[in-house]
Amino acid sequence: MKSISKEQFRALKSKLSLPKPWDSIVLFVLNILLTIPIFIIIHQNIIDPQWPLQLDRVLIAVALVCVLQLILRTIRTVIIIGIVFYLVILIIGSVIGGYGFNAVYEDYRSMIYGMSSDPHPQDLILSKLLPFPNKSKIIAAVDFYNPSVRNFALSATTKHFGNVKGFHEYRRMIQCFAVFKEVRNNWNYVNDPKGREYIASASESVQHFSGDCDDHAIFMSACIRAIGGTPRIIHTQGHMYPEMLIGNKADLENALYLIKEVLFVKESKNKEIHYHIDERGQIWMNLDYTAQYPGGPFMSTEILGALTLN
Repeated sequence: MKSISKEQFRALKSKLSLPKPWDSIVLFVLNILLTIPIFIIIHQNIIDPQWPLQLDRVLIAVALVCVLQLILRTIRTVIIIGIVFYLVILIIGSVIGGYGFNAVYEDYRSMIYGMSSDPHPQDLILSKLLPFPNKSKIIAAVDFYNPSVRNFALSATTKHFGNVKGFHEYRRMIQCFAVFKEVRNNWNYVNDPKGREYIASASESVQHFSGDCDDHAIFMSACIRAIGGTPRIIHTQGHMYPEMLIGNKADLENALYLIKEVLFVKESKNKEIHYHIDERGQIWMNLDYTAQYPGGPFMSTEILGALTLN
């Protein structure tokens, strides 16, 4: 195999490098984007010495920028190549409607927003980096467009809470709760085949209303989405469960009233409603099969990943 000479390597490196001063500008922008989350982590995890004008935090920020700039300059060629490939992927994603520039901006903004109010911001980054198990298979299994899945969801909305009046703006929420009730009343927990992870599609589960936790999460999410709701699937240690988007705090107050006073009065009597608030301030309510009512107790409070389906 023919080796590359030093002259050829320099020529290749020159071709892959950005012209000055753009290379320094790109590295500095990347530096700032990296400094912000790292600074938040340090800020939240060290004792505040109460220096005047927060000079200790200013010095930390300046030191971070300097150290990261030195590191980035050392490996600038590799970074520039990586950025070019990443931009190409984002351009393709933006054109075909996949993961594009707007999605990157929203993810970064929501991550920073969540980190700024989280006492352990590094956990938020770790949860973002951890892979969601069987992600592509689960997304494909949530076949909400299947006629049998949508027909089941529609039948649930006519079977439960059809006589509830006066909540027109929360009709979709009430119908999603009706789906929860119908699935909860009929779901039969059955383990996967021994030694194998079996992922059933929603159109398969609708035939027998049976399966394990991930099958239930998939089926519930598909039914919720089939009638216009926004579901997500939460991955915890050894368990998965579905949640549905409630909205803001005002929407939550109405959801609490509907659950406690109108729809699930007996099931939720003297019991707490459980939900999560994500990094964007959106409220998600637990719809696990272990709960007797929307917002029932979490089987596990640790979140290892969240897969939003919209």
